[in-house]
This record gives sequence, C-alpha cells and structure tokens, in this order.
Amino acid sequence: MSAPDTNVKKQEKHHKPALFGMGAAIGFAALILAAFIGWTVYKGGEPEGAAVQIDSRTGEAVSTETGAPVAE
Repeated sequence: MSAPDTNVKKQEKHHKPALFGMGAAIGFAALILAAFIGWTVYKGGEPEGAAVQIDSRTGEAVSTETGAPVAE
C-alpha cells in the first residue's frame, strides 16, 4: 500500500529539522574520529616502558637510554 496523500514539498519541510540533526550527528562523529586518529598518531611515536629492558637475543638487562648492558 502507498500513502494516499503525498505532498513531497510539505514532507520535505516537516522533515528538515530531523535531517539536519542527523547530518550534524554524522559531522560530529566524523570530527571526533579525525581528532582521535590525530591524537593516536601524535602519541604513537616512542614506546613507553621501563628504563631497563631485557634484550630478547642475549637475555641481558639493557638501558633504554644508552643501549648498553646494565650491571646488576
């Protein structure tokens, strides 16, 4: 079944606020997504960790600042 009275101009006028709200919500979500991606890229440069790491090849404790083995 189809609607008995269809006045497209009138329906367009009545739905304009809802369509604007949906467009604004999509725009806001896109803005938040872009900000999140930018923040992630900005913060993703250097890994954070302990000052002393264990070298997986040798098993020795290595300083992250100098790369030299640490005496224990």
